[in-house]
Amino acid sequence: MLKRFAELSTPLLADACVRLGEPLRAAPAGVGPVVPGQRMAGRVLPVRHYGSVDVFLEAFETHAAPGDVLVIDNEGRRDEACVGDLAVLEARAAGIAGVAVWGLHRDTPDLVAIGLPVFSYGAHAPGPVRLDPRGPEALRSARFGEHTVGADDMVFADDDGVLFVAAGRAEAVLGTAEEIFRTEREQARRIRAGETLREQTRFAAYLARRAEDPSYTFRRHLRAIGGAIEE
Repeated sequence: MLKRFAELSTPLLADACVRLGEPLRAAPAGVGPVVPGQRMAGRVLPVRHYGSVDVFLEAFETHAAPGDVLVIDNEGRRDEACVGDLAVLEARAAGIAGVAVWGLHRDTPDLVAIGLPVFSYGAHAPGPVRLDPRGPEALRSARFGEHTVGADDMVFADDDGVLFVAAGRAEAVLGTAEEIFRTEREQARRIRAGETLREQTRFAAYLARRAEDPSYTFRRHLRAIGGAIEE
């Protein structure tokens, strides 16, 4: 899945979800890679953090498969970092492809040296000082912003953020994203060659049509001519 994602991006996948009518499940803005340029793709390995690292170790021991992405629900907390160098080293040893945290990380220089992709809101020195009661859903699902994800979901992440797609729809989303990518690369090539985007999209004709029919939107126009810049 990571190889298929290599030439794509989360914006392209998001546009593909819109085009296909799939739920658009993006992580909250601000979640990004510890190291710019890192990217990851894989099946969601969900965990809910309650203050102790043991939930990660249990996930690796009982639920993980090579290539999974550890998705940590720490309720978006900004008062503690719930993952650091030891947890990420252990994730790598378990064959995990990356880590996405709805919260914060720490031990940044060590994470950079380890090299496993880690996505979070950012760094924070203090770790957890709490130990909350653990719920039965601890290894079944993870919340990430307004979305709840589980092992039947895929996660894709790059510099533009983190996106979740139902595993059963990932092939269709990737295929549509590839179509959009090809269209947009051709549009970019033509702009560089001197043909403006206005010319390519027949923008003057669109304005004339809209003057006659105010309900005629640019997206309708793009669909009619095969454009892709807004999907």
